[in-house]
Amino acid sequence: MNREEIKKIIRNVPDFPNEGIMFKDLTTVFVRHDCLEWLDNELYEYYKDKGITKIIGIESRGFIMAPALALRLGAGFVPIRKKGKLPAKCREITYTKEYGKDTIQIHEDALNKDDVVLVHDDLLATGGTMAAAVKLVKQFGVKKIYANFIAELDFLKGREKFDEDIEVHSLIHY
Repeated sequence: MNREEIKKIIRNVPDFPNEGIMFKDLTTVFVRHDCLEWLDNELYEYYKDKGITKIIGIESRGFIMAPALALRLGAGFVPIRKKGKLPAKCREITYTKEYGKDTIQIHEDALNKDDVVLVHDDLLATGGTMAAAVKLVKQFGVKKIYANFIAELDFLKGREKFDEDIEVHSLIHY
């Protein structure tokens, strides 16, 4: 398995969720053991020496690879969820995304100033959700923040939403 093979396996879904959008569906990758193994190994090799203490998965597709990588790196897993889904005291941020506004939350006690954090999601498009997640994580005063994606739509320039201190890495580029 390699990047080009993974790219061929990712399904294109026209006009989803709105007309004119070509949605990149990674579920066709997640259902295959060989693809999951490749993703897991690539992510581990890239981040194994970065001192990561917590991996944040963004609801919902960020929940797929983030816990497995946390296990391999000896880090904790932290979910960022849509408003109203976490049971304890939370910090939150509201942001504008491609199709309207949304609010995401993280538990108040999830991170501390000593953490080195990797924020993971499946796809970087315009970057709104990840940029909001990074702003939320910055509120905790953590040591370092990395942003990671399985795939990135380069033509949408979502990467430009991040400050220079955020290292952004994507395995696959379109």
